[in-house]
Amino acid sequence: MLHEITILEALFLGLVQGFTEWLPISSSGHLVIFQALLNVSVPSEFDVVIMTGTIVALILYFRKKILSLFTGLLGGERNAINYIILILLTGIPTGIIGFAGRQFFKSLYGQPVGVSILIIITGIFLLIASRQKKQDAQITRKSALLIGIAQGIAVAPGISRSGSTIGTAILLGVKPRDAAEFSFLIAIPAMIVATLLTFMEVPSAGTGFTLLFVAIIAAFVAGYASIGVFMRLLDENRLYYFGLYCIMAGTTFAILTHLAGY
Repeated sequence: MLHEITILEALFLGLVQGFTEWLPISSSGHLVIFQALLNVSVPSEFDVVIMTGTIVALILYFRKKILSLFTGLLGGERNAINYIILILLTGIPTGIIGFAGRQFFKSLYGQPVGVSILIIITGIFLLIASRQKKQDAQITRKSALLIGIAQGIAVAPGISRSGSTIGTAILLGVKPRDAAEFSFLIAIPAMIVATLLTFMEVPSAGTGFTLLFVAIIAAFVAGYASIGVFMRLLDENRLYYFGLYCIMAGTTFAILTHLAGY
């Protein structure tokens, strides 16, 4: 029988969300799986709102880049303006797909076996992307739209947002570090909008403000740490590590949740 989430479980889920948010392994997918294995009842809104912690962590980590973009925008620098336009362009397909499929994506939170399969699919995609040798392309408006589509599809739990966007950019020939930086920066407006809309609908995310606060703080700490870890591994061309992990983890999660009766 499902039970209400405790403070320790909120802390644990916050750490899981924070550490997996910026790694290409699907934070939402891991939350669904761990909630099922812990046998806790957590509204899907909780998973969305605790992203606040990881958003703050991301802004803090890339504060110099963000500041330079705003400074460049105010100063009329063409490169900064073009980069911001690319970020905004990704939001168009992301918003269309996210809103159009909102109810369907939300329904997946109650299907841990299905989510496990999507994690495996994420892993296969990462392995394919990791084999891309061309790394001299720039992000264009066309590629920004394609990356935005990938981000929209990643609203589904189990499909990694960072994995799908970074993988798509790499397949388009963009350098891994540039792909990651762009992926993280486009996440800021997308995640802020999703979090605000969810918070306005269910202010305490259905769990109470204390539990929500604990999870957000934990997500912030773990999220900040995970960005540095991922960037180092990406510089070492270790994207395939995450692909292998997703396939193994997704298979394990599918078996465990199936045996648990889901």
